[in-house]
Amino acid sequence: MMQTTFPRLLLEQAQRRPLDTAMREKEYGIWQVTSWADMAQLVEALACGLHQAGLARGEHLVVIGANRPRLYATMLAAQSLGAIPAPLYQDAVSAECVFPINNAEVRFAVVEDQEQVDKMLEIRDRCPQLAQIYYDDPRGLRNYDQPGLHALDELLASGRAHAQAHPQFFREQIELGQPGDVASLFFTSGTTGNPKGVVHTHATLIDRATAGMKFDRLTEKEEVLAYLPPAWIGQNIFSYAQWLVVGYVVNCPESGATVTIDLKEVGPTYYFAPPRVFEGLLTSVMIRMEDASAIKRRMFHYFMKLARRVGPARMDGRPISVSDWLLYALGDFLVYSPLRNNLGMSRVRVAYTAGEAIGPDLFSFYRSLGINLKQLYGQTETAVFVCLQPDDEAQADTVGVPCDGVEIKLSEDGEILVRSPGLLKGYYKDPVATAQVLTADGWYRTSDAGFIDAAGHLRIIDRVKDVGRIKDGVYDGAMFAPKYVENKLKFFSHIKEAVAYGDQREKVCVMINIDFEAVGNWAERRSLPYAGYTDLAQKPEVYELIRECVEKVNADLSSDALLAGSQISRFLVLHKELDADEGELTRTNKVRRGFIGNKYSVLVDALYDGKTEQFIETQVKFEDGRTAIVSATLKIGDAKTFAPVRAAA
Repeated sequence: MMQTTFPRLLLEQAQRRPLDTAMREKEYGIWQVTSWADMAQLVEALACGLHQAGLARGEHLVVIGANRPRLYATMLAAQSLGAIPAPLYQDAVSAECVFPINNAEVRFAVVEDQEQVDKMLEIRDRCPQLAQIYYDDPRGLRNYDQPGLHALDELLASGRAHAQAHPQFFREQIELGQPGDVASLFFTSGTTGNPKGVVHTHATLIDRATAGMKFDRLTEKEEVLAYLPPAWIGQNIFSYAQWLVVGYVVNCPESGATVTIDLKEVGPTYYFAPPRVFEGLLTSVMIRMEDASAIKRRMFHYFMKLARRVGPARMDGRPISVSDWLLYALGDFLVYSPLRNNLGMSRVRVAYTAGEAIGPDLFSFYRSLGINLKQLYGQTETAVFVCLQPDDEAQADTVGVPCDGVEIKLSEDGEILVRSPGLLKGYYKDPVATAQVLTADGWYRTSDAGFIDAAGHLRIIDRVKDVGRIKDGVYDGAMFAPKYVENKLKFFSHIKEAVAYGDQREKVCVMINIDFEAVGNWAERRSLPYAGYTDLAQKPEVYELIRECVEKVNADLSSDALLAGSQISRFLVLHKELDADEGELTRTNKVRRGFIGNKYSVLVDALYDGKTEQFIETQVKFEDGRTAIVSATLKIGDAKTFAPVRAAA
């Protein structure tokens, strides 16, 4: 284990390679460069400024915003003083910030822009200890006159003056820090109740960042695009912990709207995204191909068929025939290389996906193109890296092998237990919850059900608490794994979200969100008119499209001896998209199945009562604060199920 702290790693990088690029930020269409020496000076000024403002050792500071060099520097500055940064999701509504700020007794907030300032001011009466709010981007804030509200530039000016008067202060403070000190506080997404604050030390985060570096042989020449929320530990590990451990370049997009363009400009070598992002990229490719000329479509489909047959074997280092090798080389010139370039993945050496299961077809598509897409397994509590897939052993239905320092075992009920140097110190101010997940002998209860296959790879089935049983009906007593079913449905580009029910019921029923862009494009090509999401979702033709997807999932499930009982009997397409702002999804886009079941109980009852349609009214909230009522009479469809396929004796 590397016995150091994040501020010490910064000073080492700045001393060893001061002029090398540490970060880039796109501003007004131009990439601005921050060197390691620049970053060290920025962190010193911020640390001295925060000290002058009264930030104390052991105190928490919240950071809210997108990936910005000055916000990352703020986290380093807080750690330099022995304080603890707690990044919060920038897309969270103001009310969601109240519990973390009060729970961690936060007095200082450093935020990105006017939007985040407005949130902090809105909740100030509920967070009376929140005294100081600093903002990075001054646009729109000229006429704001609130006590304790300051530009980050003011803090920097104060800090530079203090640093000049006390040139040894910054390094003396860093030397006081120890690897076992708390480095960061990450709040979980809170699928039930209030989020829990996960406490990590410098040692745990640096150890896991180092394990990932060694596994994939990362070097300082890597380029990373930081575009996911910094409050998510996955992004934090890739663009903060590993950035400081490895010393590669982190690139910050101009905005969420420019990520696709910036991805192509940067051409990252080390890339990380949840399956949703890979699905979105593939959907956009397929939509464009449908609009291409007949010759281009035929060429695309011919070479993609070849890629699906030859590409995975080629990626895994297995032998292929000379004719296939030559054809693949031609396909690479005509299709695969231009497509990788269009996706912004022409230079990707290692790409990871995590957070949810990824569809076999989706996984195979990227690997067929020559993109080294792999899966990893980890949680906030494990500092991400538990299992990783070796380059030549990437499979869609596993999450890899335990990486350096990790031990895995299964409890009697199939729960995955992990022991690792990257485990959380505990949940903040919650010893009861800590005792529930950490055993006396150092094992962490993941709450995931799974098993290790013959090749030593871990396979995930579902959350332990969500694995249920079918009661009565054709499959009485059969296992029901809702997340497994939902993920299989989301493998189809036309389905964005799915919520499955079936535990202690006689059959499985699901509620589905269509992917508006993909299904809209599908409808337009068929000259099928529609007036918005609600209208499109209830078209009979769309129901038939979704029914085909559901029945393909059922056919697949029927061949699985454990999960044949999880086949879907009935389904409906929701009249609105599930939304994190309305509590239906977490901030990491996981469905809140229980909340949705209560909110739409009339629909769940209709599915199980055998109805063919059900009227529903729902209040929705727009980004500008307006509310409206969306109503519709939803159709309820039946799906064909299949007899379980028995294995040959």
